Amino acid sequence: MTKNAPRAQEPTAPLMRILAERKREILEAIQDKFRDVRAEAEWKETREELGTGGIFEADTQQDIEFALIQMKAETLDQINQALSRLDEGAYGYCLECGEEIPERRLRALPFAIRCKDCEEALEALDVAEHRVRDRLVMVGSHVER
Repeated sequence: MTKNAPRAQEPTAPLMRILAERKREILEAIQDKFRDVRAEAEWKETREELGTGGIFEADTQQDIEFALIQMKAETLDQINQALSRLDEGAYGYCLECGEEIPERRLRALPFAIRCKDCEEALEALDVAEHRVRDRLVMVGSHVER
């Protein structure tokens, strides 16, 4: 099936609802995290003014909170891209091979951009690249000695 042909047997409305709901949940979670981080920052300032300890733990916790916000923002971006692909009629097709992504995969991961086979091949390539880089670093460190 080509990208220009409509997806067979699958209305886009349920997928749009899934994406929209996930988007709403993530936006709410990001807003909650920002409120938590702001409150923690205010508490940290109060502790600093009072001279109490625990600042290192607070900084570490704040770093974790920001990392979680970043992950949610990345997921939100993926959802927005999926909604754009839906509008363009390209949703549900693998960016690598052009084949239709199975409905089961899209229901589990509504912003999937690759079929399972292409995603696994890409992940295997990433693992291989990391191994090569690690070996180059090891060789480089032995040469420097």
